Amino acid sequence: MPAKSRTYQPAKVRAALAAQTGALRDAVHALCAAPDAERLLAGPTRLGEWRVRELVAHLAVQLDWVPAHLDDPLEGRPALDLARWVVGVGTVAPLLDAGAREHAAREFGGDPASVAAAFDRAADALLAVLDGPEVADPQRRFEIRLGSMTLADMLVTRLVEAVVHADDLADALGLAAFPHDRQALAAVTRLLADALADRVPGGAVELRVPPYAVVQAVEGPRHTRGTPPNVVETDPLTWIRLATGRADWATAVDAAAVAASGERSDLREYLPLLG
Repeated sequence: MPAKSRTYQPAKVRAALAAQTGALRDAVHALCAAPDAERLLAGPTRLGEWRVRELVAHLAVQLDWVPAHLDDPLEGRPALDLARWVVGVGTVAPLLDAGAREHAAREFGGDPASVAAAFDRAADALLAVLDGPEVADPQRRFEIRLGSMTLADMLVTRLVEAVVHADDLADALGLAAFPHDRQALAAVTRLLADALADRVPGGAVELRVPPYAVVQAVEGPRHTRGTPPNVVETDPLTWIRLATGRADWATAVDAAAVAASGERSDLREYLPLLG
C-alpha cells in the first residue's frame, strides 16, 4: 500500500513520542551517572565522526525542534508529506551535522551532570508541547527547510528521530537493545515500509515486518492470492537499520536477520530510504 494511504492517530503519536522521550531521558541519565561517563561521552558512534556527546546533542536538538520553532511565521513553502520527508531528509544532513556539533559545543560541552541537565531541558520542552493546545489543531502547519507539513505529521518525524537515534545510542554504548516504546517502534516501522512502497511502487514483492507492517512494492506481476512469489521478511529493528543505512543488506541476509525468497526479492538497490 502507498505511504499516503496510511494515517497516524495524533493522540497515539503524542503518547508514543512522550514515552520514547522518557526512555531516552532515562538512558541519558544512566549514561551521565556512570562512573566512566566522561569516557562514554567521548566514545565513538556509527555516525561518522560523531562522538556520543554529539549524538546526545543531536537527539536534544531533534526533540526540541518543534518547541523551538512552533511560533515561527509560515513562509508558504510547498506541502510536504511523510513519504517525501523520508526521501528528502538526507539532503539536509550537512546542516544537521553542523547543528549537532554547534549544539554539542555550546550546550553539551560540560561535565556529565550538565549534559543530563541540557537534555532534560529539551525533553521538558517537547513534553510541554505534547500536552499543550497547539497539537490538538488538525490544520496547524509547521514549516521546515524541506517544506510545509501538518504539525501532526511533524510529530511523526520526531518519532523517527527518537527511535533511529536511540538505536544509535544503544549501539554506541554496547547495549543489546534500547527499550523502545512499542507504539513508537510500530509507527516508525510502518512509515519506512510505506516509504519503500512509495519509492518503488508495484506488487511484485511483499515486505513483511511482523507484527507491524506488510506492504507490496517493486514493479512486476502483482500478487493476489496464496503465497507471494517474492517475499522479504525481517524484524522491526533490522528493517529500520536497513532503511536508514545502519545495516547492510547482504550482511543481514547472511546473518539470517532477513529472509528473502524469489528472484525479485533483493532490495539492496532501493536502500537506504532515509539518509
